[in-house]
Amino acid sequence: MTVISETPNDYQAKRNVAVLVAAQAVLGAQMPMMFIVGGLAGQSLATNACLATLPISLIVLGSMLAATPISAIMQRWGRRAGFLVGTTAGALGGLIGAYGLYLGSFPVFLIGSLLTGIYMSAHGFYRFAAADTASDAFRPKAISYVMAGGLAAAIIGPQIVKLTSTAYVIPFLGTYLAVIGINVIGSALFFFLDIPTPPRASEDSPKGRSRIEMLKTPRIAVAIICAMVSYALMNLVMTSTPLAVVGCGYTANDAADVVTGHVLAMYIPSFFTGHLIARFGVEKIVALGLAILGAAGVVALQGVELGNFFIALILLGIGWNFGFIGATSMLADSHDVSERGRMQGMNDLLVFGGVTFASLASGGLMNCSGGSPVEGWTAVNLAMVPLLTLAGGALLWLVMRPAEPDTA
Repeated sequence: MTVISETPNDYQAKRNVAVLVAAQAVLGAQMPMMFIVGGLAGQSLATNACLATLPISLIVLGSMLAATPISAIMQRWGRRAGFLVGTTAGALGGLIGAYGLYLGSFPVFLIGSLLTGIYMSAHGFYRFAAADTASDAFRPKAISYVMAGGLAAAIIGPQIVKLTSTAYVIPFLGTYLAVIGINVIGSALFFFLDIPTPPRASEDSPKGRSRIEMLKTPRIAVAIICAMVSYALMNLVMTSTPLAVVGCGYTANDAADVVTGHVLAMYIPSFFTGHLIARFGVEKIVALGLAILGAAGVVALQGVELGNFFIALILLGIGWNFGFIGATSMLADSHDVSERGRMQGMNDLLVFGGVTFASLASGGLMNCSGGSPVEGWTAVNLAMVPLLTLAGGALLWLVMRPAEPDTA
C-alpha cells in the first residue's frame, strides 16, 4: 500500500481545519434553527399561507446576492474579514427578526431574514477556506472534515430551538435572540485562523480565465450544475418538512427531531466522504449522491408516517453530502489561485440562485398545490425529478466525453 507523506503545509492546514470545524459547529447551529422555525414563524405572520416559506427564501436570496461581494472581500482582505462580516450580519439578522416577531410585522421579519443570508453566504466559504492551505492529497479530506463540523450543529441547533421557541409569550422570539448570542460568541474563533491574504495581482501576473471562459470548461460547468441541484433539492424538501410534519398532525418538536436526523445525515458522512472521493473518484461519489437524493423522494412518496419523514430526510442529507462535497472537490481542482475569487463567488451565486428558486417554490408547492398537506408534500417530492435528470445527464456526459488536458 502506498503511503502519501504529509507536506509541511498540512500542519497549517490542519490547524485551520480545526478552527473551521469549531466555527461550523457553533455558528452553523443557526442554520438548522432558521430552517426549523423560519417557515413556522412566517406562517404565523404572513396573511397568505403560500408565503410561509418566504423568510427562508429571503435567507437564501441574501446568500446569493452576497456571494460575489463576500468573495471579493476575502480576495482583497482575507478569509477572516469575510467571515466577520458574515457573523455581524447574522447577529443583525437575528436582532431584526426578533424585532419583527415582537411587532408582529412580516415585512420587518423578512428584512432580518435577508440579512441572515449574508451570514449563510460567508458560511458557505468555510469549505473553500479549508482547501486554501491544504496539499493536493489533503484537500478533499480538509473539505470533508470541515463539513463534518456540522454534526455538532445538527445537535446544538434543534435543541436550542426546543429550549427557546416557547421561552417567551411570542413564539420563536427566544430562538432569534439566541441567534444573536451564537454569532457574537462564534466571531472570536476567526481570530485563530491562519490563512494568508491572497497577494495583490501585479500588472504582469497571470489573470486567469474570465467567468465565461470558466463556465465553458466542461468540468467546471458540470461541478456547478451538480452542486446547484444537490443543494437546491435538499433545500426544496427540507424547507417544506416542518410545515408537512406539523400539517400531518405531528408536533413542532417532532419536526425539530426530523430536522435533527436530517442535519446529522448531512454531516456524519463527511468523516469519510473525502476518503471515498480519494478511493473511488469524485464522479462516482457525486453520482451516488444524486441516486440517494432520488431514493429520498421515493421514500417520501410512500406515505406520511413519522418514520417516512425520518427515513426520507436522512437519505436527503446523505445524498446532499455526497453530491455537494463531491461537486465542491471537483470545482476546487479545476481552477488556480488567480481565478479563486471569481470562481468561488460565481459558483455560490449560481448555486444559491438555484437554492433561492427552490425555497420559493417549496412554500407554493407545499401550501398551494393541493387541498391538503399530503398533496402538497407529494408535489414537493415529485418536483425533484427534472432536476435530478439534469444533473445526472450532465455528469454522465462529462464521464463519457473524450479526455482532454487539464487547462486549469
